Amino acid sequence: MFRRTARPGLTGSALLVGSLVAAGVAVAGPSLADPPRPEPEYTITVDPAGAGVPISDTMYGVFFEDINYAADGGLYAELVRNRSFEFLPVDNQSFTGLTGWTPNAEAGGSGTATPVDDDSRLNDRNRTYLRLDLDNSDGGRYGVTNSGYNSGIAVEAGERYDFSVWARTDSAGNQLTVRLVDVDGRRLAEPQRLRVHGDDWTRYTATFTAHRTSDIGRLAVLAGGTGTVRLDMVSLFPQETFRGRANGLRKDLAQKIEALRPGFVRFPGGCLVNTGSMYGYDAESGWERARSFQWKDTVGPVETRATNANFWGYNQSYGLGYFEYFQFAEDIGAMPLPVVPALVTGCGQNQATVDEALLQRHISDTLDLIEFANGPATSTWGGLRAEMGHPEPFGLTHVGVGNEENLPDEFFANFQRFRAAIEAQHPEITVISNSGPDDQGATFDRLWQLNRAGGVEMVDEHYYNSPAWFLQNNDRYDSYDRAGPKVFLGEYASQDNKLYNSLAEAAFMTGLERNADVVEMASYAPLLANIDHVQWRPDLIWFDNDESWGTTSYQVQKLFMTNVGDRTVPSEATGPALGTQPITGRIGLSTWATSATYDDVRVSAPDGTVLFSDDFSAGAGQWTSVANRGSWSVVDGAYTQSDTAAQDTMVAAAEITATDYDLSLTATKNAGAEGFLIGFGVKDAGNFYWWNLGGWNNTQGAVEKATNGAKQTLIAKPNQITAGTTYDITIKVRGDKVTLVLDGEVWGEFVDDQVTRPFAQVVTRDDATGDLLVKVVNAQEKAAVTRIDLGDLPVRSPARMTVISGDPGQQNTRSAEPIQPFTTQLTGVASSFTHTFEPYSVTFIRIRTK
Repeated sequence: MFRRTARPGLTGSALLVGSLVAAGVAVAGPSLADPPRPEPEYTITVDPAGAGVPISDTMYGVFFEDINYAADGGLYAELVRNRSFEFLPVDNQSFTGLTGWTPNAEAGGSGTATPVDDDSRLNDRNRTYLRLDLDNSDGGRYGVTNSGYNSGIAVEAGERYDFSVWARTDSAGNQLTVRLVDVDGRRLAEPQRLRVHGDDWTRYTATFTAHRTSDIGRLAVLAGGTGTVRLDMVSLFPQETFRGRANGLRKDLAQKIEALRPGFVRFPGGCLVNTGSMYGYDAESGWERARSFQWKDTVGPVETRATNANFWGYNQSYGLGYFEYFQFAEDIGAMPLPVVPALVTGCGQNQATVDEALLQRHISDTLDLIEFANGPATSTWGGLRAEMGHPEPFGLTHVGVGNEENLPDEFFANFQRFRAAIEAQHPEITVISNSGPDDQGATFDRLWQLNRAGGVEMVDEHYYNSPAWFLQNNDRYDSYDRAGPKVFLGEYASQDNKLYNSLAEAAFMTGLERNADVVEMASYAPLLANIDHVQWRPDLIWFDNDESWGTTSYQVQKLFMTNVGDRTVPSEATGPALGTQPITGRIGLSTWATSATYDDVRVSAPDGTVLFSDDFSAGAGQWTSVANRGSWSVVDGAYTQSDTAAQDTMVAAAEITATDYDLSLTATKNAGAEGFLIGFGVKDAGNFYWWNLGGWNNTQGAVEKATNGAKQTLIAKPNQITAGTTYDITIKVRGDKVTLVLDGEVWGEFVDDQVTRPFAQVVTRDDATGDLLVKVVNAQEKAAVTRIDLGDLPVRSPARMTVISGDPGQQNTRSAEPIQPFTTQLTGVASSFTHTFEPYSVTFIRIRTK
């Protein structure tokens, strides 16, 4: 149903500049004046007769989570912020019912504007409305003005915008004047006037046609007369949404996602799925706002949908709900992949439900979700889908249960309950499990053990790591069991938005394709970020209220996603790689939202020779700040960081040049959210190792390696640190092997010996055309002269070549997008030929076969 159509040429936003090479004069041969051609340093040997492995039509997709204001103020096209006056401090400490609104009077009008939660509300789930108590006996108008998102409401000259409001009045009648103006009060469209009559909630509508383009618009809603006017669900929508759908999506953002040609859309999260209360939004639960994302809250008429405190620190209106997600996936030809709560919280909360009735309710809700997606219009939930405008089924085939749970046994017990119930009624549905929040560690290992033993069909892996990690792990899936479970790489990214990060991701993606018999789906994450409301970096697409731009990773993902091929062609590459460096450098002490005290720091050689020591009896003069954060001082003969709000407060001392040494110290947590951060091999603020004890809200310990500011996890396991307890900590470094000792017991060990491979490749075939797609990543500062051997395969020249390259530190921004694909014709292509791949580049060569 979701199979891609054949694409004979390289696609995407590639600039067609074939004249650069095709119009050049062919060189007949070398002359005596020609410099000698460099010998190839790399080789790619292709076996065109080899079977390879099929690549799924859903190999690459997108993951949408409402993070970074990705929904309200983002993909959801609503232009009014806090349209139903539901913002509360529970969503964000700075929020009130009037966040986004300013009381306003005209022509001598007066009154009060008060958010109210009482029995006069629009409906139980829309708890708060705005009451305007008017005193306009001498004429004039009084009301409120909305400032929209970012700099304001964005409108374009000539475009039409639909306004609506639910209102009621206790007077004989009040006229609403609705204005669309800029921040200076200049008209952007002609004002609209609506007569409110009666004390029953009624929906009133109007349409604006913008006279001018502006991104600093304001929407004013003003009432004349006296008495009380109640307002709710104040809305302004562009008529030109994606595909022209009512309650639709912002067109430019949806189009950028569509241009990726994703094979699937995973939604709605993320941490939204498995954090907060699992109870409902109802009187029995006290109208709990901080809840997990529950699909039934998000369907039906928008004015009846629930609201929620988003895990990422703002309000979710649920205007963008499950129906809209399914519709969007269908509109862009992608498979819908919803994820439901497993009733084991994650993302630092880590609790499993003990309420059997609640667990059964969520299992039942998941079965109802499948009916909503696939059931006939005569069924209960299929009928709701039909009422919402989609009588035909959506064709749901996959459901994810849970997200990054850090309690593996508790999660898997619940997962089995969900899977059994789904398989009993819907054996055609693939039920996806997960492997926790990291690429390795105790939770990861245990969940994979349980998933394999349980015969799970597919496991969702997540990891965010440094570019170095991605360049070192191209072969990650080479050793995975071909018999299953299959892998869904649901979240991954290199920890920045520069070209170098994107090249590291591209190198890793060649390994995903080579292992397409194991990795059936993969999605970069997160997808969207509002530049003024950022909770997570990096992100694929950035936007403000009227512009959007793809990152360097967007351009690389687009190149891969629109040129997948149908199967791999066996190939091998040879060439130099980069070895590991010894773990030398300064030692460090740090904290994260925690006050801690350190003492008796000592570094010694294996024979006991003391390389450095400090008991702070003479102060802390040997230590300097690395991060320039926190409040460090010597207190009672020990070194204390006292600021419980400061994050990453590292200070460092000594310069350890030995490759074998022991670092020992004592540490005591005084107060705060986490535990200790003990640094070693510290080069600077962006390059170090640290042992993180009591991290992730005091749930996990790990060793992280930072490279140019981006971190990768080398070892991880559950761990908690108790305040007031003094811990003895020792880190034993022996070359590239590190042993971690906590209170005399070995806590863990690792070897940092992975080789970095900046040159990576994969070859795939387009079955419809017979074309080979040679995909090469050169993530280093030197060009890669490469011999490409296609065996005895007859090919035609020229080939079509698309390159993304540039300064590795460049990134695409609102003001400039320097990193773009560039397409030319490549001459001289034969069964065996030499090509020089640019420094810091990803290159796709589409070779035609005879």
